[in-house]
Amino acid sequence: MEENRSIKSEEAISSFKQGFTCSSSIFSAFSSELGLDADTAKKIACGLGAGISRTGNICGAVSGAILVIGLKYGKTVIGDDAATEKTRLLVRKFIQEFVELEGSICCSELLGYNLNDKEDYEKARASGLFTTRCFDLVRDSADILEKILL
Repeated sequence: MEENRSIKSEEAISSFKQGFTCSSSIFSAFSSELGLDADTAKKIACGLGAGISRTGNICGAVSGAILVIGLKYGKTVIGDDAATEKTRLLVRKFIQEFVELEGSICCSELLGYNLNDKEDYEKARASGLFTTRCFDLVRDSADILEKILL
C-alpha cells in the first residue's frame, strides 16, 4: 500500500511518532471530520493501544479503526438496526482486509511477542518493533479505513 499513502495515514503516523498510542493515533486522525475533537479522541482510545493496554490482544491500530467506523455509522436511535448492521459489515470488511494484508489482528501475533509479559515486552521494545512494525500497522490501518469509508 506504500504507493497510495493517504493524508489520514500520514496524520496517524505523525501522531504515533509523537508518542500517542496506535489506537489514539488512528482514532484522532479521523475524529475531527466526524464531529469529535482530536484531543478527546486520543483520550477515548488511549487504553486500547499495545493490544489493549499491553495485554497482547487486538491490535490498537485495529481498535482505533473500529472506533472510527462506530463514530461514523454506529446506532444512536432506538430501532435503527440498519446502522448496527452497516457498522458490523464495515468492521468485518476492515478486519478482513487487515488480516489479508497483515496476517492477524492480534497484537502478540503481529509482533511475535507477548506484550502482557514484562520480559517479552522489553524484548519487543529493544527489537525496535514499536518504531518499525507498528508504524506500518498504523499506516496500513489508516489506509484501509480511508478506503472503506469512501
